[in-house]
Amino acid sequence: MVAGAGYVGTCLGVALAERGAEVVAVDSDPDTVEDLRAGRCRLPEPGLAPMVRRLAATGRLTASTSFDPVQVADVVLVAVGTPIDPKGVLVADQLVAACQQIAPRLRPRHLVILKSTVAPGTTRTLVAPLLERGGLVHERDFGLAVCPERLAEGVALTQVRTLPVVVGGCGPHSASAAERFWRDALGVDVRRVPTAEAAEVVKLATNWWIDVNVAIANELARYCAVLDVDVLDVIDAANTLPKGTSRVNLLVPGVGVGGSCLTKDPWMAWRDGRDRGVRLRTVETARAVNDDMPGHVASVIVDELLGLGRGPTDSPIAVLGAAFKSDTGDVRNTPVRDVVVALRENGFPVRVFDPLADPAALLDRFGIPPAASLDEAVRGAGCLAFLAGHREFQRLDFAALAELVDVPCLVFDGLLHLPPARVRELHQLGFAYRGIGR
Repeated sequence: MVAGAGYVGTCLGVALAERGAEVVAVDSDPDTVEDLRAGRCRLPEPGLAPMVRRLAATGRLTASTSFDPVQVADVVLVAVGTPIDPKGVLVADQLVAACQQIAPRLRPRHLVILKSTVAPGTTRTLVAPLLERGGLVHERDFGLAVCPERLAEGVALTQVRTLPVVVGGCGPHSASAAERFWRDALGVDVRRVPTAEAAEVVKLATNWWIDVNVAIANELARYCAVLDVDVLDVIDAANTLPKGTSRVNLLVPGVGVGGSCLTKDPWMAWRDGRDRGVRLRTVETARAVNDDMPGHVASVIVDELLGLGRGPTDSPIAVLGAAFKSDTGDVRNTPVRDVVVALRENGFPVRVFDPLADPAALLDRFGIPPAASLDEAVRGAGCLAFLAGHREFQRLDFAALAELVDVPCLVFDGLLHLPPARVRELHQLGFAYRGIGR
């Protein structure tokens, strides 16, 4: 049974059902449950909707608003949302509610696995006592382990079948049971860490590292821009240096950091560290750098347009790609929203188009009706701002677009990272080009 039929829970559920398991997804939202029962899925993950449709038809993937399926399940995966408040404190309401429902339905030899991201110590000091209110004791009567979610949107279905699963148990029996489960259920490698607390830190450390690395790339891009150096040339060369057991691994710059994890998990670590007397300064710095990027991107676009002699009255801007990362339609916490807000505050009319995002979600997030098509978005535009690097955009025919835009037209490359040959092609077609650090 999977408690929480959001992004993580649904991806896990279909992967397990695909391997032959009978999976019940439990969620408090009746609409989500109704969708899953009918074989529908609105989550913007490539390939997920057809898998839900197929597996629901087989009966191996079902859904319920009741936690009664716990009583017949062997393993309970908890994948409910764990947001933070403005002070970085874990908001555990959904986690507490799930545990309260699971506790009276537990039976001996059950295995409970926490997938939700939590502050270190939460499983042992909050989850375990809540589950034990049903009369059983973890490690003696039932297993309890932490296996942090590490899926990346856009490639989640591939990763759930291939990524090693981190396992940290609240005791050796729990850890062994969780390790066996993942090897048998998904056929993946397992990286076992000594404790539940270590596994909890793994998730926070991973997203902390990503956030800091993106911040380095973003600041490096701004530095390269004033030096008239292409940041991608610098990154490509720097990453050839062996370091430790791998190589230098600078990521690429972008328009900011968004989504439900990278903007949250570093702050969760920061708050927990502060409460324990450790100030995590790299979290503070990285968050400040990445939060500043949407405003910087908007300023670069405005300055470039003014340099072309284009003002707000004659330069509609087509924002192409509104999701928080490439090749997904997820617009939750997308930094593109802040870019659009800043551009509009500078007086520029903005059209938003994202072929992967739900139009209703775009309208809700941006407050303006999205363009219905690429042609509608770019027609007469003075700027094409690619703020997500979807593969669909990589294959665009810029010669055809040149017939639709208003020349001179700026191509702003936020996440396409076009190679030099493509940039030369743009110049030959009459476009101006500017990237982040390029």
